[in-house]
Amino acid sequence: MTQSVVSDAAVDHAHLREVMRHARVLVVGDVMLDRYWFGDVKRISPEAPVPVAHIRKTEERAGGAANVARNIAALGGKATLLGVVGQDEAGDTLERLMHEDGVSTSLYRDPNIATTVKLRVLARQQQLLRIDFEESPGYEILASKLDDFCRMLPDHDVVILSDYGKGGLHHVFDMIAAARNAGKPVLIDPKGDDYSRYRGATLLTPNRSEFRQVAGDWRDEADLVAKAQSMREQLDLDALLVTRSEEGMTLFRKQGVAHMPTVAREVFDVSGAGDTVIGTLGLMLAAGQELPDAMLWANRAAGIVVGKLGTAVCNPDELFI
Repeated sequence: MTQSVVSDAAVDHAHLREVMRHARVLVVGDVMLDRYWFGDVKRISPEAPVPVAHIRKTEERAGGAANVARNIAALGGKATLLGVVGQDEAGDTLERLMHEDGVSTSLYRDPNIATTVKLRVLARQQQLLRIDFEESPGYEILASKLDDFCRMLPDHDVVILSDYGKGGLHHVFDMIAAARNAGKPVLIDPKGDDYSRYRGATLLTPNRSEFRQVAGDWRDEADLVAKAQSMREQLDLDALLVTRSEEGMTLFRKQGVAHMPTVAREVFDVSGAGDTVIGTLGLMLAAGQELPDAMLWANRAAGIVVGKLGTAVCNPDELFI
């Protein structure tokens, strides 16, 4: 039976905000730099049938696992980011942005790759083009990162593994095992069609299309529940959270199923919403909240960030209203 969760968490907001300030979350995964070029389009190129964008403003923001860490810090938590970047200007920029956002970093520099960059060209708040620069990090760098991960575990309450399929989580199975052995919950934002590599995690947070890619289509809500619970059992997960866009999000556990409708007032840009969800979940669990209550706060935070342009964050004053 599916339980609908619609009420606020029975908790003192002031006390929760204070506890969050001491909650420690280790974020590991694929880090990237999001670059935005804003401009105007008034004509078509004489060279090809494409619009000519006259760029008037540029912005740079942390993306991928770095955006997860940024969301945690924005809500007042202590976030540490472990990842790999290139020995280049984009890597320098990403590290600077993280420090400005209050995130502690342990970024390995791989001189043989370029930092992952997603460049978006926008006009009148519409995306015209996205250009990606990405390379997989080397094995030796990844092995060193695994050693550092194990060393950092005792100093954190919760682990988040953010997989964007860029090669930064090559040792994800070993990371899950190490974290669980250390008694740390492991939350994973998955990628691809092989979830067996995430076996033994505490929680997976696929979105609706990612879940469908692995589990297949479902006929109705009962079929969705059956597929989700089957996946949870097969992968030995404590829980599975499927984010369902305008349908809200549904939490599947051995104890049952809880659903929460979306709270977005206006959907402007869904970029990075999944980062906000898992970042808020991890921070709330680190602050001692139970998973259904953590889901409530994550749903609320996601509803706030989708009303903003690009990879955005939610701050405590927006969340606790």
